[in-house]
Amino acid sequence: MKRDLIDITDLSVEEIDELIAKAEDIIEHPEEYREKCKYKKLATLFYEPSTRTRLSFESAMYELGGQVLGFSEAQSSSAAKGESVADTARTVSCFADIIAMRHPKEGAPLVASMKATVPVINAGDGGHHHPTQTLTDLLTIKREKGRLDNLVIGCCGDLKFGRTVHSLIGAMSRYENVRFVLISPEELRVPESVRSDLLEKQKINFVETTSLEEAMPQLDILYMTRVQRERFFNEDDYVRLKDSYILTPDKLRTAKWDLSILHPLPRVNEISTAIDDDPRACYFRQVLCGKFIRMALMLKLLEVE
Repeated sequence: MKRDLIDITDLSVEEIDELIAKAEDIIEHPEEYREKCKYKKLATLFYEPSTRTRLSFESAMYELGGQVLGFSEAQSSSAAKGESVADTARTVSCFADIIAMRHPKEGAPLVASMKATVPVINAGDGGHHHPTQTLTDLLTIKREKGRLDNLVIGCCGDLKFGRTVHSLIGAMSRYENVRFVLISPEELRVPESVRSDLLEKQKINFVETTSLEEAMPQLDILYMTRVQRERFFNEDDYVRLKDSYILTPDKLRTAKWDLSILHPLPRVNEISTAIDDDPRACYFRQVLCGKFIRMALMLKLLEVE
């Protein structure tokens, strides 16, 4: 029976730990995986722009010895002619062994998974879920901290539309003694669904604040996000909020010496480039982790031993 990955909760904690262990083995022994997916094909169906996620999936499959086909924007697919996601998924299933889909509409990858005859990976759907970014984040945290429990995690910026934050909260809330500090303008607080269904329902320790400076000294992880222009209906609201939080060296003065700074990227201006050479800046190491965890995930969903 085929497995899909639409939401990070589709994976148990044990499965996530297994994927992280597999990714770390790939990092240590890359030569052992170079032909694991020989003759396998990945289809990347990206209905909205992406650099890191799409290239990470493609690079992952190439490093496993497989091949890649697909499209990088809706206008270069039959979607421009009005073809439905369901029909595209059924069609592409005839050509590929596994599908990675990004779509601006929430739920589109789920619809695709219901019609596709091969595994479907949600590579981001609107402001909803982005499970492979979450796996990337978890692998990064594990490699930087050596653990996924007993952490104080600060999420800063756009917590309303930030699908990466929603997925990260969902995943990390299943590990012991994890506390969240949610830092955002009032207008960009986490949605009520995340607050009630994830945090409050599971009795997760969290606080909400508008001050990054006040939160900084207690954080083990600082997860920065950009204010996403593409999620706003009102340009004036975007302009007013886009520079709400900009991380500079001065704001790190009170941070822990072993703070880990993550960002799903792309960065606009929310992290000063002056921080890039700080050993606490993990976001480019995080990009590399994305390739390895996606290799591990595809091996699992393709049932490649």
